[in-house]
Amino acid sequence: MDQYYAGPRRPIPGTPVFDGAAAERGFAINAMCYSFNEDANRKAFVADEEAYMERYGLDAEQRDAVRRRDVLGMISAGGNVYYLAKLAGIFGLNVQDLGGLQTGMSTDDFKARLLAQGLTERRVAA
Repeated sequence: MDQYYAGPRRPIPGTPVFDGAAAERGFAINAMCYSFNEDANRKAFVADEEAYMERYGLDAEQRDAVRRRDVLGMISAGGNVYYLAKLAGIFGLNVQDLGGLQTGMSTDDFKARLLAQGLTERRVAA
């Protein structure tokens, strides 16, 4: 038994948990997003999204979410937000935009919430 496993996993309401099952389910979309570390791959995706998704073997749910620019749908389909950030960048979204989407807030409200809690790009509240 895993020394870090403390018993049954509890669901977190409203939060998709990225665990081993999600990692398996999302392997294709996460591998595709990882490829975006290279500029040539970002350009290839922009030139022909369908062919690029085919190249990585995205399933129907993942493809649909990418087509709709539905980041939350991509997360539900096994996407890891850290990998998806590369794809979101291609769509013109930044990490604060993703945070807003995940919390159901506008980007400006999400940024204001972070600032109100003492969190900024350069400093984390103690």
